[in-house]
Amino acid sequence: MAGPGIMLARALAKLTALFGRGLVVSIAVIVAVSLALALAVSLFVNSATPAAITIASGPKGSFFQKTAEKYREILAKEGVKVTILPSQGALDNLRKLADPRLEVDVGFVLGGELDGMKTDRLMSLGSVSYQPLMIFYRGAPKTLLSDFKGRRLEIGEPGSGTHMLALALLKLNGIEPGADTVLLDSLKGDSVRALLENRIDAIFVMGDSTSTDLMRQLLHTPDIHLFSFAQADGYVRRVSYLSKLELPRGALDFGRDIPPQATNLVGPTVELLARDSLHPALSDLLLDAARQVHGKAGIFKKRGEFPSPTEHEIPLSPDASRYYTSGKSFLYRTFPFWLAGLVARVLALIVPFALFLIPALKMAPAIYRWRVESSIHRWYRVLLDLESEAAKHADDPKRQREFLRHLDHIENTVSKIVVPAAFGDLLYGLRGHIDFVRDRLLARPHEEHAPAPDGR
Repeated sequence: MAGPGIMLARALAKLTALFGRGLVVSIAVIVAVSLALALAVSLFVNSATPAAITIASGPKGSFFQKTAEKYREILAKEGVKVTILPSQGALDNLRKLADPRLEVDVGFVLGGELDGMKTDRLMSLGSVSYQPLMIFYRGAPKTLLSDFKGRRLEIGEPGSGTHMLALALLKLNGIEPGADTVLLDSLKGDSVRALLENRIDAIFVMGDSTSTDLMRQLLHTPDIHLFSFAQADGYVRRVSYLSKLELPRGALDFGRDIPPQATNLVGPTVELLARDSLHPALSDLLLDAARQVHGKAGIFKKRGEFPSPTEHEIPLSPDASRYYTSGKSFLYRTFPFWLAGLVARVLALIVPFALFLIPALKMAPAIYRWRVESSIHRWYRVLLDLESEAAKHADDPKRQREFLRHLDHIENTVSKIVVPAAFGDLLYGLRGHIDFVRDRLLARPHEEHAPAPDGR
């Protein structure tokens, strides 16, 4: 049985016999150039799926940090290493994402926190949860935020989503820092105890960062209430990134009926933002993880409500839009992540190679035929010029001999032209026309054939 090398040599020999060495060489050059271009495109696109990702989370023990840990466990099963970058909160996450000097790929950000930052290189993967603002306070029941004027309020650490939203809502009610109301932001985790010990009058916290046990503890305490936004519809109309939420009656403790009535809350959604350099496969994996983590029913959400393609200031990425419409891409839906990445890299090499090679191979015979024909047809111009000059000097035997010698030179040069058998008719046609021109020249009188004066 012939080996691969012998079989290739035989194939090349057949191609050379049929088309000539020039066409075979041309095709080989086209294949080599196509392969080089495909490699260049593959390297330029950097199609290899990254095996690591960095998530900007939040303070230790926060909802964002716990969520990032869940993402890390899910992505680890797919062979992707997740580095969790702690931060001061949602606003700090946004700053980190917007800073090209920092190595961070995705982060949790609250709606309405752009704060004039440059975000043209960021994109949204969608919303993953609600973040209700909860206000626990002491004293007589209150119906309006303006009722907290002149009180001691703990509004969260600077840079946190709670702090930003609390300032925005209080400002809408005429309450600003530096006035009669004391706005505290430095209790650092001691706010609940401060409220229980009557050192402050109210605390502002984000609901998902406040455990159900903590909410029960506060609401089981006499004289502590959860503020219900009677004007929730108005806040949602005025502040576009807010949603109206409802804490159902008895949701925290059915036996003690806590809360004793449905409570209206407002809050932004949590968006998963990414840099526009995020690989599509990682985008799919993150959204898969988001479905596992956030897709369950909760106090403020229905099953399957998140993740959702809800966007605010940052536009939804094309990859996320495709995911919400049709799910993961075919490769990553069909194969394990590592294998799909390998197939994607192979396709990234083959596709540009094929896109260039197929048209080039189709054109190769035409280009080669043009080359062969042009190498033959150009001699017809020489013949035409020679015959035209010979006609002008038909009565000059000396010039006619020069034309014949020139014609012999042309025939000698043409006889050295090598063409494939498929183009033999063109070469023989040219040689026939050379003979035709020679016959025309020989048919004219020449000096050596002219009769002598004495008639001999």
